[in-house]
Amino acid sequence: MTTFDRAEKFILLNARLLDRRRFEFLFGAGDASAVLTALEAYRNSDGGYGNALEPDGRGPGSQPVTVLSALSILHEVGAAPDGVAEYLESISAQDGGVPFVHPNARDYPRAPWWEVPETYAGSLLPTANLVGALWRAGVEHPWVDRAAEFCWPRIEALTATHPYEALACVEFLDHAPDRARAKKAAEHVGTMVRDSGLVRLGGTGTVPPGFAEGELHDPHDYASTPDSLAARWFTTAELEVSLDALVMAQHEDGGWRPKWAIWTPVTEFEWAGVLTVNALRTLETFGRSTR
Repeated sequence: MTTFDRAEKFILLNARLLDRRRFEFLFGAGDASAVLTALEAYRNSDGGYGNALEPDGRGPGSQPVTVLSALSILHEVGAAPDGVAEYLESISAQDGGVPFVHPNARDYPRAPWWEVPETYAGSLLPTANLVGALWRAGVEHPWVDRAAEFCWPRIEALTATHPYEALACVEFLDHAPDRARAKKAAEHVGTMVRDSGLVRLGGTGTVPPGFAEGELHDPHDYASTPDSLAARWFTTAELEVSLDALVMAQHEDGGWRPKWAIWTPVTEFEWAGVLTVNALRTLETFGRSTR
């Protein structure tokens, strides 16, 4: 069986309906409307998304990182993120950003790293991701402008970071309208990532305190497309080795697994469906046929 055939079997056996619909749309004859219908089940009346769309947060309430997952899916099918900016504006902190975890998660099961902050304040992760995703979607809204002003100085002043925050910076900079400023900031972040060992090169890297070994990112995690500013951080050979590693990371059952800790059993396969579709998409984006 090919890489693709094994992945398809895994998805049919294990993935959520939403990720089955994504797979059908991206690689088969599936319809965008079927993806949107499945996604709608996770949406709330406030315009945000919750209900374990992002598997590590099990509560019903809308969450910033869960909205980020929804934006990625909406982009896949070419749908507009209607109402999302209004939701983000409604939960915005005084500083213009949004927190990593909204307090409505406090009374529900969630991953240990979903810590509800004592002070309600914006966080670069996920504010930068969200602004980048809305820029990519062509959204013009006062929240986007204000949140961008929150992000720019924080990105440019970074002296230390971690893989997920660096990835948030990439999402922001890849879609920032000010391309000259974005390229300069991306060089700054990329130098930090390489100098701090926050990327696996030659099989090695530096795992930040509090992170699991598997959470050290590979070049293709930062540069999810050949056009990403992060692609400039790596040589062609380094990206090819990274994609080889992605192929090799497919499990015998055909799926890809989370790199982070599994804190409750259901999340392994909910994440695996997401990551299996994502892995196939990344490989095809870089011209690696899986069929």
